Amino acid sequence: MSTLSVRSPTFFAWMSVLTSVVTIALKFAAWWVTDSVGLLSDAIESLVNLAAALVALWTLHYISTGADDDHNFGHEKAEYFSSGIEGSLIFVAAISIIISAMPRLIHPEPLGELGIGIALSVLAAGANALCAWFLLKGARAHRSITLEADAHHLLADVWTTVGVIVAVMLVPVTGWWRLDPIVAVVVALQILWTGWRLIKRSFDGLMDKAIPEDERQVIERVLETLRHEGCDFHALRTRQAGRKHFADVHILVPGTMSVQAGHDLVERIEHEIHLKAPYVEVLTHLEPLEDPKSWDDPKNPLAGS
Repeated sequence: MSTLSVRSPTFFAWMSVLTSVVTIALKFAAWWVTDSVGLLSDAIESLVNLAAALVALWTLHYISTGADDDHNFGHEKAEYFSSGIEGSLIFVAAISIIISAMPRLIHPEPLGELGIGIALSVLAAGANALCAWFLLKGARAHRSITLEADAHHLLADVWTTVGVIVAVMLVPVTGWWRLDPIVAVVVALQILWTGWRLIKRSFDGLMDKAIPEDERQVIERVLETLRHEGCDFHALRTRQAGRKHFADVHILVPGTMSVQAGHDLVERIEHEIHLKAPYVEVLTHLEPLEDPKSWDDPKNPLAGS
């Protein structure tokens, strides 16, 4: 078992919170010594990172409470809210960067102590990149879109910092003071794309989007074996809920089959699916093969009437 999979998802969320606190201090210090609007914008985004990390921490703690009387299937869908909030916060950060850059774009000014400011920003970018790498590892180990969203948020922040550092270094070389706010705006537009992708993924999850096609094909291959045993299946439906995936399928067996035999059959099929797709929870409906009503399409209840 991977060492990272042993760590709880909240461990990674706490790592993100602590990293955000450190980078906020470094980035505001960098802005203070340089008076660069680009570095100020970068520091503002780090405040959003901290808010996003706290949202992720709360979400993962909420999910860990498991199913209850009011939420029989668990709380995994809360991950989509978290991912959507993070995407929205990235939008807020990008807009804040653009607003901060506008005055300096209109009235450009020379920058202050660049050496110290750049060194502090490089340290902040390194901390974010390392934390994002660990978060992506944790996201894959726990199949958590919350950790994945937080990681991409930090990576967007890294690109922001890199862009700002390049601009700040080029400003004294070119003597073009407007380069500082222009690069800040360009980077802000780039991270808007990251925010949009997170929001879209959250929307798909809340709308019960089907599981990935390759995972569905794994399930279908197991179900196809029924046809070699004089049985059949239809009406396979799937959906995603955070790290959990669900499949609903109708299993058709000869009407003469005993209840025990039918039960044993679907138990075996569900077990085989679980072995090949361990994150899929399968719900089967056992029906007589000879009854025409068994072939009614549950997506269109009037089809068989």
